[in-house]
Amino acid sequence: MKDKLPAAAARMAEEHPDVWQAHRALGKACGEAGPLDARTRRLLKVALAVGGGLEGAVHSHVRQAIEEGVASEELRQVALLAIPTLGLPRSTAALTWIDDILT
Repeated sequence: MKDKLPAAAARMAEEHPDVWQAHRALGKACGEAGPLDARTRRLLKVALAVGGGLEGAVHSHVRQAIEEGVASEELRQVALLAIPTLGLPRSTAALTWIDDILT
């Protein structure tokens, strides 16, 4: 997985493997803690990254979503769903981040 990581994350994983492994284990445990299926969890992770204004996380989760078969229209809808709650500027930013990966 390290070879697929962005440079900063790969460097952190390389320099602090115990921390990286703990981070990965926590993510796995959280994902398995409830009834949501993998597709729903991935869309929620995109949405949480959008809500947090985390461009790198949006990029990462969109890349993973594509690998998992999530359609581009579904990913763009996540950004559109942000409009009433987060506002048009955050939604527009999210659309550009999603399109960074899709196009």
